[in-house]
Parts: sequence; structure tokens; C-alpha cells
Amino acid sequence: MKGRAFKYGDNVDTDVIIPARYCTGYTVEELAPHALEDLDPAFVQRVEPGDMLVAGRNFGCGSSRENAPIAIKGAGVACVIAKSFARIFYRNSINIGLPILECPDAVEGIEDGDRVEVDLSTGTVSNLTRGGEWKAAPFPEGIREIIELGGLVEYVKRRVGSRRRAPSST
Repeated sequence: MKGRAFKYGDNVDTDVIIPARYCTGYTVEELAPHALEDLDPAFVQRVEPGDMLVAGRNFGCGSSRENAPIAIKGAGVACVIAKSFARIFYRNSINIGLPILECPDAVEGIEDGDRVEVDLSTGTVSNLTRGGEWKAAPFPEGIREIIELGGLVEYVKRRVGSRRRAPSST
């Protein structure tokens, strides 16, 4: 995946990812127009499908709202690269199929507006604008499959569906 980097600092919390006043909804249509509104009011007008968020430490800290990764993914963000993630945000992101990579060196080597390429199968992050390539720990196969299928719900549906036996004709 390739996209432009939107770079932010440390401790970007769920309250600025999706302000509480919009958390009465859970759909992409309700949340995406307000992604990062209190941090970067022009974000949703500038972001394009495939772009990436790059951030410092503790991205997604604060409350455990699943709305935060839904809003980010719904706005068109293909991947979040950070120095570290709040634990619940990390899990919620995987659950809804938003790829996230912990790669402190990449964060240091990427500036706002740079073109970035990510290979989830290898964990490779490349800065296409300034040069540089870094390795994050790639996801294990099961987590990669959850992300590729768009989240945990679709993953479970496929797993359960593949294990059902066809009705007997006798």
C-alpha cells in the first residue's frame, strides 16, 4: 500500500481521533466525517484513500472506544504507523481491520506529506520521498488474515462457514 503521510505527535488520544460528541454512532458514515476533527480540522478534506497516519508514542490512548479506528479507517486511512499504541486501540484496530505498525525508526524518518509505502507481509515501511526503509514486526498470519478480510467479524464468519458440514442427503 502507498499513500501520503499525515504526521502527528505523542499521546494522540481517542478524544481527538473521534470527539465524544460524535460517539452516539458506530457507522463509518457517521464517524468518518469527524475523524481527527479536534486535532486537525482540515484532515478529512485533505486525506485520500490509501493515506497513512504517522504518530509518536501512545497513539490511541484514552477511552476504549472502537469508534476511533472506525473513524480513521472510514476516512480512508490505509495504515497507522506509530512509535507505540495504547493497548486497547491496538486491539480495536485489528478487530475492525485497520493495519497498524509499531516502528519508531520509521516515525523518525517520515515527515508530514511524504509518500510512504508499507508491505504488511514483511513489515517493511519505505519513505518514497526522502528515501529510507525500516522494518516493523510483521503481523502473524492469523492477524494478517483478519486485517485482509476487513476485521474480526468477517474473519469469524468465514471460519465458521468453512467448518459447517453440508447437509446429509440420506
